Amino acid sequence: MSRLPHICTVIFVCLLALAWNAVPAAAQNWPTRFITLIVPFGAGSATDIVARIIVPRISEVLGQQVVVENVGGAGGAIGATRAAKASPDGYQMVLGAVDTFAQSQSLLKTPPYNSITDFTPVALAVEQPLLLTVKNDLPVENLKEFATYMKANQAKMQFGSSGVGSAVHLACFRITSAVGATVTHVPYRGSAQALQDLIAGHLDFYCPIATAAMGPVENKSLKAIAILTQERSSLLPNLPTAKEQGFDGLDGYYWMGFFVPKGTPDPIVKKLNAAIIAALDTPEVQAHLRDLATTVVAPERRSPAYLQKFLESEITKWAGAIKDSGVVPQ
Repeated sequence: MSRLPHICTVIFVCLLALAWNAVPAAAQNWPTRFITLIVPFGAGSATDIVARIIVPRISEVLGQQVVVENVGGAGGAIGATRAAKASPDGYQMVLGAVDTFAQSQSLLKTPPYNSITDFTPVALAVEQPLLLTVKNDLPVENLKEFATYMKANQAKMQFGSSGVGSAVHLACFRITSAVGATVTHVPYRGSAQALQDLIAGHLDFYCPIATAAMGPVENKSLKAIAILTQERSSLLPNLPTAKEQGFDGLDGYYWMGFFVPKGTPDPIVKKLNAAIIAALDTPEVQAHLRDLATTVVAPERRSPAYLQKFLESEITKWAGAIKDSGVVPQ
């Protein structure tokens, strides 16, 4: 009887063992070349600016350059899809956010990627709170007065957004729903034009990311009525939360976190996580982020396990809001 099948089996098992043992070794030596961080929006976007503040410090910690590559289009779907299909070797990661990784899963009929099954979470990094802002001549000074006014004048009121299904659209919709009012939604192609029209008095209210609204709020060209966070922000310490004003469940954050393709070895994920945390803990990085009304998340929220559970909860949360808003998946 030929011993060839047995020999082939032994050779196969040995090769498999060698390959298995090579994975930890490769991960231990990682990185040996530059790493690409995909930002799924154009240069100068809020996500891009945040990435370019954090990335230089990550490069220093890892001892290899991290290159930011802007891959915009389709509301971030093109860049996220590319990251999902990249080799799971740690040399490509993506800065995901609430729109690209949570809301996209319900806004698209057939999403080109699955945020849960196509990616491995690395670290939740930052949050940018959303605000409820109103035009200056709206006769309200707090959320209760705003709710009463909206209820009485809903037929003639308008609110703006940076697009149908965007984070700011859904945040304002949740407020109108909590009040029990129906208000006309005016979508824009971006936040800048919506803010300009609010300042000019063409819109009644808008729920922008704090980054975009800090200037107009500080120079009093519009009024901030509430911050849509669980607790007051150090960015606007005198602005009460919606919860403080009697409206719970209206939390609105634009969060960002780092992800790598599914199957990336755990030692590499741990190295990336440690480098990102070191960057987030750097005082200079935190100072630059604060200038953009951006908050680094608490240490206990930066682990891969936390981001996994957080993402799952965000997908569920926004799926309900999207359904209730009447937005038809495209």
